[in-house]
Amino acid sequence: MLTSNDKPRRVISIFVLAMLNVSIMASLRTLPLVAEFGLSAIVFFGIVALFFLIPCALISAELATGWPKSGGIYIWVREGLGDRWGFFAIWMQWVHNVAWYPVIMSFIAVTAAYLISPALGNNKFFVIAVILVGFWGMTLLNYLGIKTSGWFSTIGVIVGTILPGLFIIFLGITWVTGGHPAQTPLTWEAIVPSLNNVGNLVFLSGLFLAFAGLEVSASYASDVQNPQKNFPRAIVLGAIITFVLFMLGALAIAIVIPKQEISLVAGVMDAFRIFFQYYHLSWILPLMAILLIIGAIAEVNSWIIGPVRGLYATSIHGNLPPLFQKINKHEVPTNLLLFQALLMTVTSLVFLYMPQISSSFWILTALSAQSYLIMYILMFAAAVKLRYSKPHVPRAYRVPFHMKGIWLFSAMGIISSLFAIVLGFVPPSNLEVGSTPIYVLILAVGLFIMCIIPLIIHACRKPHWMPTVQK
Repeated sequence: MLTSNDKPRRVISIFVLAMLNVSIMASLRTLPLVAEFGLSAIVFFGIVALFFLIPCALISAELATGWPKSGGIYIWVREGLGDRWGFFAIWMQWVHNVAWYPVIMSFIAVTAAYLISPALGNNKFFVIAVILVGFWGMTLLNYLGIKTSGWFSTIGVIVGTILPGLFIIFLGITWVTGGHPAQTPLTWEAIVPSLNNVGNLVFLSGLFLAFAGLEVSASYASDVQNPQKNFPRAIVLGAIITFVLFMLGALAIAIVIPKQEISLVAGVMDAFRIFFQYYHLSWILPLMAILLIIGAIAEVNSWIIGPVRGLYATSIHGNLPPLFQKINKHEVPTNLLLFQALLMTVTSLVFLYMPQISSSFWILTALSAQSYLIMYILMFAAAVKLRYSKPHVPRAYRVPFHMKGIWLFSAMGIISSLFAIVLGFVPPSNLEVGSTPIYVLILAVGLFIMCIIPLIIHACRKPHWMPTVQK
């Protein structure tokens, strides 16, 4: 007979874990960005997968199985590099969303414009109004403790991501097999990327953001039977599925929209409009817009409170001032949630000052990617340090090739992250971003502010910041 302490360990299949990774990585808002590369995206996907996705997945799996119940990136980095950098890492994981929220909300705004008038998608004031009203509305729902069950996010992913994604792939295949001309070359030569202009490679840094987030699924590594072999298999399977969805979906956009006319925000709906008009199915366009909006709202709603709770958890070690430790009767960190909405409001003002909606979309995507990648650099460094400082902590999964492996994969992750951060400061050649110095200044100042705030907070810690139960 099993006692309460002898309950069988939950075991999940390779496929289930792979699909969890797909749900983290796959998002249709990324398709226009990938479409910019045409067939050469195959090479770029390979680069990001080899030098970032695989190191990130393997190293986060080792950390998650070594410290499975401790709170993710905060504890991993805290154990390896100290409390200051642990707090800094969880802050960067949270704050990257502040730049990401306006990106996904602008996707919702431009998609919603197709229900009223597509021209509104180019109206900065309409876009920013939808961003602010929508995000503050969802913040209020979470502030009041109104929870949407997991089924909402699940249904949202299915109807708002998977179904439209498969549909646009079907339309693209039908278009090509029907002998229609493609706006992007579909030849073997087109797979080789052009490296003569670094401005053409800038969107590569956005692919890093598309593949980020696997440290979340790494917590399930110990639930896989024989994780040493099966966890990497799940990662590879999830990456292949995501690659197929991204690649075929992006090509569907690229074959009907010339590269110079692809909108990073409206590209998905523009492609659907062209397909539907040709096949006399325009009546489906509003329905497709509704499905995409549902999927995007589900994506935002699933992120809006989780990272806030993760940051709030650091207060147990006195890393947050009492102002941010306040929770209401629903156990919601209200002031942190309010602070998040205020910061999001400030960052969304970029839409008013950049020349195009797409340029605003991109600069916030770049800022979000850069801040998130700083967190990954700390994670990779902490993994190496923990192999030396705490080698005897049991880990159900270990990065292969012993110490050489941890150094190899960590170095690959750090170097690729640094490369993507630097690349993000280069203005895209096919987007109007105004003055290059202003573009770089916006990114530099934004990234500096994101980085300096947690260091100031940690340096100003006071004894009374420690919760009463810890005194």
